[in-house]
Amino acid sequence: MSNTQTNNIYPIFDRMMGREDKETLLKQRSVMVWFTGLSGSGKSTIAIALERELHQRGLLCRILDGDNIRSGINNNLGFSAEDRVENIRRIAEVSKLFIDTGVITIAAFISPNNELREMASSIIGKENFLEIYVNTPIEECERRDVKGLYAKARKGEIKDFTGVSAPFEAPEHPALSLDTSVLSLEESVNKLLELILPKVGA
Repeated sequence: MSNTQTNNIYPIFDRMMGREDKETLLKQRSVMVWFTGLSGSGKSTIAIALERELHQRGLLCRILDGDNIRSGINNNLGFSAEDRVENIRRIAEVSKLFIDTGVITIAAFISPNNELREMASSIIGKENFLEIYVNTPIEECERRDVKGLYAKARKGEIKDFTGVSAPFEAPEHPALSLDTSVLSLEESVNKLLELILPKVGA
C-alpha cells in the first residue's frame, strides 16, 4: 500500500454524526422535559398529552416513564435506596442518548429529592434540562389513588412510599410548577408549550 493510501483514511468519516447533524435532519432542537411530583399528581397524564401536542406540530418526542423503564432496562432493580439512585442514573443516561440524537425527551418519575434530580441534570446537561414540578397537593393525589397505592401505604403494606412513609423534596427552582388540582390538562399543556416551543425551534 502506498503512503498516499495509508494517509488517506477517509478523514471526513472518522467521527460519528453529532447532535447538530441530527437536529438539522429533524428540523428541531432537543431538550429534556423532566416531570417530578408525587404518585397520582398527574405527571404521566400531562407527559402523554404534551407528547401528542408536540407530535402534531411535527416534533419527534420520546416518553420515558415507570411502565417502559421498569419493565425493560431497569427490570432488575427494586426499590431500595441504592436501586432508586441507579434507576434515575440509568434513566438519565438513556435520556442523554435521546437528547444527543435530537429527540425531545420527556421523563415522568417521582424522583423524590433534589440530589437525584441534580444527578440527572448533571448527566444530561443542565443546559438541556427542564425540571417540571407537578405540584399537586398530596390530599388530591391520595383522593385519586388510581392504583390504590396510598391506601396500601397507609396500611403499612408498602414501605418507604413517597409522601406517606418517605419524604418528597420539592424542587427549589423548577422551570415550571403545575398544580393539577387547579389547572386543567389543557391549561397545563399550554403552559408547557409556552416554555418548550421556543427552545425546540418551533
